[in-house]
Amino acid sequence: MNKFPTNEHLRPRFVATLAVFAMAGLAGTTASAQNYPVTPQQRATAQQTAQAGIPISELAPNAPDEYTVKPGDTLWAISRLYLRSPWRWPELWGMNISEISNPHRIYPGQVLYLDKSGGRARLSTRRGAGGAEGTIKLSPRTRYESLSGMALPTLNPSLIEPFLAEPVVVDDNTLLIAPRIVAGNDSRVLLSRGDRAYARGNVQSPLIETAGPIQTFRIFRDATPLKDPGTGEILGYEAQYLGKAQLQRGESTMSEMVEGKEVVSVVPATIDIIAAREEMRAGDRLLPEPPRQLLSYAPRAPQQPIEGRIVSVYGNAVQFAAQNQVVAINKGLRDGIESGHVLAILKNGETIVDKTGAGKETLKLPNERIGLLMVFRPFEKVSYALVLEINDTPRIGDLLVNP
Repeated sequence: MNKFPTNEHLRPRFVATLAVFAMAGLAGTTASAQNYPVTPQQRATAQQTAQAGIPISELAPNAPDEYTVKPGDTLWAISRLYLRSPWRWPELWGMNISEISNPHRIYPGQVLYLDKSGGRARLSTRRGAGGAEGTIKLSPRTRYESLSGMALPTLNPSLIEPFLAEPVVVDDNTLLIAPRIVAGNDSRVLLSRGDRAYARGNVQSPLIETAGPIQTFRIFRDATPLKDPGTGEILGYEAQYLGKAQLQRGESTMSEMVEGKEVVSVVPATIDIIAAREEMRAGDRLLPEPPRQLLSYAPRAPQQPIEGRIVSVYGNAVQFAAQNQVVAINKGLRDGIESGHVLAILKNGETIVDKTGAGKETLKLPNERIGLLMVFRPFEKVSYALVLEINDTPRIGDLLVNP
């Protein structure tokens, strides 16, 4: 439970300043914030934006002057409520650019106020009445409830939460050296939820118990290569998620006398299958369960120019993607891609032969913008993104650019 002793953590100021949107002690609800280098030019741009806001022409036609945040809202939905270009949310809000990757939070019950003075639009929040120029005045108090689960996510959690736990992109060696299931209890060949099984690590890293909570592992099979449609580079291997297991007993050895000789045998680790998407079997691999990821981040355009492509549609042997479907793209951390980055999808114009003229000239039709996607889980060379909006059907190989 988080405790907030004074109002020193509850004193944001929203007019002509960089918004401090943590509200009630955000530092207590997350682990240490990730630090990103900020150049003087970027900081100056952020400060100028915070003071200037955005042109009123960039607002959505029916942007409300006041809006009370409701349970079930998402940051993307509110962005669309206020902006023609929802990825420009940080500019409207005046976020500090150094905080964009771990943004301040919006909570149900807060009221958003739209200031349209001077031909520019700015958005702020206040709790209660009073305070000149948008200054929040709060009495000292102590809070005992946690706000970590109340903050609005950027996207509907039900659309992306499975993909934060399920798919994983690894290099060609990760699964080969990962612990593996060697047998099921009672000679079971196929394993499901509630079954007990046995597993081993490699010689250098045996599967042993460690101090602390029970260790949980995700179980994978068949790493499929993700290939860049443009260059042919192998960007990583997408492992097929099968389920989860908990380690009940680590590997050990046992000595016994056999025909007068001491024989030392390896006793594999004992695991219990606690979740199953598909049946598991001997040879499937175990990877440690990662920590739960923060789902709240700001939708925004990348700072640097991006030219990418859709690599695959997750969980389908098809070429086409639908709205609210997850795709893999050929850009990742090495390219500066971060969670929250919004990219436009361009339909790759066909190459045709002009049969209307005498020369039958080859023509390349223009690329057409057909939708938007948002990155929610970047890896080194590849990222997972959710298709947000489409007016045509995206497919593998379609182009991605800054929105």
